[in-house]
Amino acid sequence: MRVLVVHCHPREDSFCAGLRDAVLAGLGRAGHEADLLDLYAERFEPALSAEERGRYHDESENLRGIEDHVARLKAADALVLVHPTWWYGMPAMLKGWFDRVWVPGVAFRLGPGAIEPMLTNIRRIAVVTTYGSPRWLLWIIGHPDRKLIGRALRRLCARGCRLEWHAQHRMDQVGRAKLTAFRDRVEAAFARW
Repeated sequence: MRVLVVHCHPREDSFCAGLRDAVLAGLGRAGHEADLLDLYAERFEPALSAEERGRYHDESENLRGIEDHVARLKAADALVLVHPTWWYGMPAMLKGWFDRVWVPGVAFRLGPGAIEPMLTNIRRIAVVTTYGSPRWLLWIIGHPDRKLIGRALRRLCARGCRLEWHAQHRMDQVGRAKLTAFRDRVEAAFARW
């Protein structure tokens, strides 16, 4: 299986970078082909410019400047997002990747009465993330990040697209042993893919 791994954290020495490496190691052990897209390392520009927004719905023009990202997304069978959760959502850089790359003609087409999914090559999505907050707080506020990915973005993928969520809560309060155990669980989970 070809897996697009999208990593989004500004620091190479972060725990998220270690999680990225665990995902890649697990996928490698399982024999999958991983394509790493590191948004900060490549200095991805997340802001949708006025010019891009002007051609957003023009499928013959809206790929300008994002052709490589679109080709990698369309070549993938699965998508893995590795990022911290800040303010109950994904970092702005990752949100901007969705804004700029998941455009009409790539991720969806506006039909007469509904949105037509176009990323039917994506059969599986996984999120590997960290939270500073406890699990109960996310339950109270309704898991906005899971709703965005599970109810909206997943709908643009293959029918029956599987979603899995790997989360470390209380990131800044747990000790090194718990973080290491979580990293090891992440690697083992992707080795079973």
